[in-house]
Amino acid sequence: MGYYVNVKNDVKIYVEDLNPESKKAILFLHGWPGNHSLFEYQFNKLPALGYRCIGIDTRGFGKSDKPFFGYDYNTLSDDVRDVVEALGLRDFTLAGHSTGGAIAIRYMGRHKGYGVNKLVLIAAAAPSLIKRPNFPYGIDVETVLQMITATYNDRPQMLRNFGDRFFFEHTSQAFSDWFFQLGLQAAGWATAAVAQTWINEVLFADMQAIHVPTLIAHGIHDKVVPFQLGEIQRRLIRNSILVPFRFSGHGLFYDQRNEFNDLLVRFIESPA
Repeated sequence: MGYYVNVKNDVKIYVEDLNPESKKAILFLHGWPGNHSLFEYQFNKLPALGYRCIGIDTRGFGKSDKPFFGYDYNTLSDDVRDVVEALGLRDFTLAGHSTGGAIAIRYMGRHKGYGVNKLVLIAAAAPSLIKRPNFPYGIDVETVLQMITATYNDRPQMLRNFGDRFFFEHTSQAFSDWFFQLGLQAAGWATAAVAQTWINEVLFADMQAIHVPTLIAHGIHDKVVPFQLGEIQRRLIRNSILVPFRFSGHGLFYDQRNEFNDLLVRFIESPA
């Protein structure tokens, strides 16, 4: 079932909520520039295994409102907190992919992991997606600036180019078109603003504040968020494990969807 949650400044956030009767909840935060539908191949399976699957469309993306401002990690994590409180979630698993992983990490730092008992980072764009003077990892800032420029000049072509780098396994043309349409559902200004946030913000302190068991899943062929960032996350987050996906790129939840789903279930069911 789908519905809206009002967050601050009367922004409406779209929530897809499957199997809400279950007490075993997983809250999914999608990556840029998609929406909750990226997790279709988790939502197909996990509710049948007894899990409540909740997908949020980040503001500016999917079916959520698209205000002109509010695309910094603080505001985006505040939106998550408002949804968590509105749904009365407790002892849930928070799972974030790419930029959704960055938002999840800020949530753990800013909101002290409110309600979260386990964290799953899926090719998370953290602690910094871009290389910095004291952080020679990630991608070049020029790459992000080119994506922002392309967003303002020819967003459909930018999305096509990005989709070509997203998956490692071959996808059909129909699947590629579906992925492209997810990106088009976002607002152009939101697409550019979140990319600017990759440049503006870092998450080192937030990562060190994480206090729950954490699963880090990362494709070794990732061309969007290099695998090395997953290794750094493992070093910075206490009580974390890193699982490399050897036949995956950035979209490991699709490239190796059965393996990913099985790993997610094992991690959730394992003792804390």
